Amino acid sequence: MQRITLLVSGKVQGVGFRFYTRKRALELNLAGYAENLADGRVEVVAEGDPEDLEHLVLHLKNGPRGSRVEAVDVQWSEATGLKTFQIF
Repeated sequence: MQRITLLVSGKVQGVGFRFYTRKRALELNLAGYAENLADGRVEVVAEGDPEDLEHLVLHLKNGPRGSRVEAVDVQWSEATGLKTFQIF
């Protein structure tokens, strides 16, 4: 199990990005959260199988319809045991 922390920038707030992220994460059996940041980015933390995490990153680089992802910064670390995927 691994953990990724992603900072997604572009037009990612007000377009359903967090809900899109949660749907994709649940499809991949990942736990974590997605949260809007004050600076306009979305922070995503996800834990699970490294291959599934890589798939999530690919989904988030595209984003939902109406979004425009300009950058996705990814940081890998050890999983901490998150159990669900939440939206804040």
